[in-house]
Amino acid sequence: MAVKTAKRTEQVPQVYWRDLGGRILLTNDFGSHALMTEAEFRRYIKTGAAPSPALKEKLGPAGFLRERLDMEALVAGWRKRNAFLFAGPGLHILVMTLRCNQGCLYCQSGAVKSSGPGTDMSWETARRCVDFAFASPAPAITIEFQGGEPLLNWGVLKKTVDYARALEKKKGKPLNLALISNFTLMDDKKAEFLLSRECSICTSLDGPADLHDRNRPLTGASSHAAAVKWLKYFKRRSDNQGPGYRIFKPGALLTVSKGSLGRGREIVDEYVRLGLEDIFLRPLAPIGYAKRAWDKIGYSPEEFSRFYSGTLDYIISLNARGTRIKEKTASMFLEKILAGRDPGFMDARCPCGAAVGQVAYDPRGQVYTCDEGRMMGWEGDDMFRIGDVRGLDYGKLAAAPASRACCASSNLEQQPMCSRCAYRPWCGVCPVYNYEAQHSLWGHMPSNGRCAVFMGIFDAIFRALAAPKKAKILAGWTGK
Repeated sequence: MAVKTAKRTEQVPQVYWRDLGGRILLTNDFGSHALMTEAEFRRYIKTGAAPSPALKEKLGPAGFLRERLDMEALVAGWRKRNAFLFAGPGLHILVMTLRCNQGCLYCQSGAVKSSGPGTDMSWETARRCVDFAFASPAPAITIEFQGGEPLLNWGVLKKTVDYARALEKKKGKPLNLALISNFTLMDDKKAEFLLSRECSICTSLDGPADLHDRNRPLTGASSHAAAVKWLKYFKRRSDNQGPGYRIFKPGALLTVSKGSLGRGREIVDEYVRLGLEDIFLRPLAPIGYAKRAWDKIGYSPEEFSRFYSGTLDYIISLNARGTRIKEKTASMFLEKILAGRDPGFMDARCPCGAAVGQVAYDPRGQVYTCDEGRMMGWEGDDMFRIGDVRGLDYGKLAAAPASRACCASSNLEQQPMCSRCAYRPWCGVCPVYNYEAQHSLWGHMPSNGRCAVFMGIFDAIFRALAAPKKAKILAGWTGK
């Protein structure tokens, strides 16, 4: 939007803005925001002063009025939101096996059907990975077990869980354990073991049975039935907590494919039917198998944005009628926007979480900047490899070319388009996505599909925040 310059009574601090169609979003480097009418915005830009007493009370403490800048408070808020920069990797992803019994259309893990050299993590390698995780300077750590299907390597997984819990007691460092499984190999004994070790559990759920089973086929059976069975089991156990140990509510992940478009309400209704309180509308990325099958399962950023906006509106309407469910992406962004807290969303950090907030270990003990980088390594490109867990320390990790390259290329202040974007205070770029989709760690934001998707998500969130009734519901998602 063009703004004519005029003689100002006060200077305007460094600000960014975006026209949301009827309302103007104003943001700054401190992570503050304000919504104005076009007339209010023009007056503010021309004069540097608040266009009304009500806005003055909001703009002053938020760092939008030069004569009322409280730098000490603003910098303290910035440091709180960016505390992860001073902590070290807290998320450690152990890929227990590359084997999987499903053939998901969009698989990004580099899964294989049968065993072979380097497909299963050995106990010796798993132990070294846990030892390295506990050596992190992070005050607390999360170890996440992934695959393939990690239950295919149950013996090593079980031993690793017990070793990690024992090391937690010895080191005195808080530990969270998490398992990502398709549940097709789950049984009562495995479930009880995982619950007794306070391991949070998550699966994939793409919606109603026909959609889920088409995306995630399982030979001779319904993968949707397995997911539903164990989601109900773990929810029932969580709802009926007993003494002795905590039982976490189960989680479910949705990957939006072409078949999901136009079915947002059905998908949400399936989550509500199962009593799930979060739904994660994750866009498909052109990485791994999904890249090769993009013509069949992919879509444009504009198509995803329409799907996301409509589905978010439906979720908000359910909340207004008393149904408790949150959209996970919006919830994490709102933590940053409204509460000034970092939700641990590695994809939306600056710099991104690669090596700074997370690392991933393949079955051979090779350490990568992130799980997406690990998948690239399995496909033969070690661009994002940091080193071998045998002999690696955190000094070498920080100095590794892959770590440094990811930090530099995901610094939004060095991205020409991102540095001027109104959403920069809460956003992040992915070097692996850029490398795969645009053949450059830096990418090219004007034509970057991920950037367009994030723009659409932010637009939907701030349009909702511009409506008082919707804003109240969204604020409730953060406890505000």
